[in-house]
Amino acid sequence: MTGLTAKGVRSMTLRETDKVRWITVTAVFMGMNIALCAFGIPVPGGHLYLNDVVILTAAMLLDPVAAFVVGGLGAFLGDLLFYPLPMFVSLAAHGLQAVAVSILFRKILPGHRKAAAWISTAVGAVIMVTLYTLGKIYVYSTFEYAMIKLPYEIAQALLGMAGSILLCFRGGLMDLFHRVMQE
Repeated sequence: MTGLTAKGVRSMTLRETDKVRWITVTAVFMGMNIALCAFGIPVPGGHLYLNDVVILTAAMLLDPVAAFVVGGLGAFLGDLLFYPLPMFVSLAAHGLQAVAVSILFRKILPGHRKAAAWISTAVGAVIMVTLYTLGKIYVYSTFEYAMIKLPYEIAQALLGMAGSILLCFRGGLMDLFHRVMQE
């Protein structure tokens, strides 16, 4: 129930507070995803982008809808701002990757969060690499270009898996997130 407190400030119900937290956390992760689309680690023949770490971390922490917003829309907007050619490929690849990881992480091996994290992020990596490879064939019109970029897509996916799992479990982000969200 909402109402005015003694100072005239509107108090929020628990349900409203949860909505505000959901929007805020989703927006912060989405902003980090967009920011990390701006630069990558230069490697011979291309770049490795760190936004997969954010996408996979958000997917393990958030529900599937928020995961899609962070992964799909965040990557889409990042590409729109910095490199627009593959933006629709990023929307599909990272969006589906994030949704799959979010659902699988919650459903498989309920008592074994670390094992569920490795399995779900591996499935997400396969989705992302496959869709990016197919998307690059379409966007750049050459199978050869997509195959040249394939090792970089795999490396980026593995970096995202390792980084997100380290952040969530070794870095304590998973426990901290659940503690803060339950307050």
